[in-house]
Amino acid sequence: MIKEGTATLSDAICTRDDIMTYLIKKGLNPDHAFKIMEAVRKGKVAKGAEDKWEEYQEEMRAHGVPEWYIESCKKIKYMFPKAHAVAYVTMAFRIAWFKVYYPLAYYCAYFTIRGSDDFDSDIMIYGKEKVKQKMKELEALGNNMSVKEKGMYTVLELVLEMYERGFKFLPIDLYKSHSSKFLIEDGAIRPPLSSIPGLRRSCSRKHIQSSTRRKRKVYVNRRFPNKIKSRKISN
Repeated sequence: MIKEGTATLSDAICTRDDIMTYLIKKGLNPDHAFKIMEAVRKGKVAKGAEDKWEEYQEEMRAHGVPEWYIESCKKIKYMFPKAHAVAYVTMAFRIAWFKVYYPLAYYCAYFTIRGSDDFDSDIMIYGKEKVKQKMKELEALGNNMSVKEKGMYTVLELVLEMYERGFKFLPIDLYKSHSSKFLIEDGAIRPPLSSIPGLRRSCSRKHIQSSTRRKRKVYVNRRFPNKIKSRKISN
């Protein structure tokens, strides 16, 4: 509609609040304007589940609401409130600011909080070529990618971006790596022990600290023999 010139962006329905405020400005009863907004934003009109829709349409036409606006209401299945939309945009600016000015802190936070379940140190900490290769393998799957593989692909994109910006990962270290948090160290990022495939986050910080204090490599090697010995982990 906007491209065709039927409506402008300021006239189009962008948030649920727009419906109520527009209809009130057109002269509809505020209570009716609210009920129309609720029926539209919940998708009841689009599903044909609003019993009073014919009545509402006639009321809107009687107050000069254009047909394109009424037709738009019939197509809406869900709508954000304006405050929700503003909050998302505000958060996006905040995240972008940290990504530009505090990149290592941003990547550490993302990998720890959002990407922890899909971060595979066997693939992701050994340079961008290995990352690119894995991305090609996943892309070849197309629509057959599993939910787990889609999650990994998203993390791989961010890992590749990090490499392209000149940052790198340090090796996983038995005594320096946290049990579950990515850490900033010497201008790079130190992955946690939990990023080792198969090593669950349940290896608690208490156990890691105990092992570190006593320097008991035997304890860790006995607990996770295949995971520790088969990888290049500093100890």
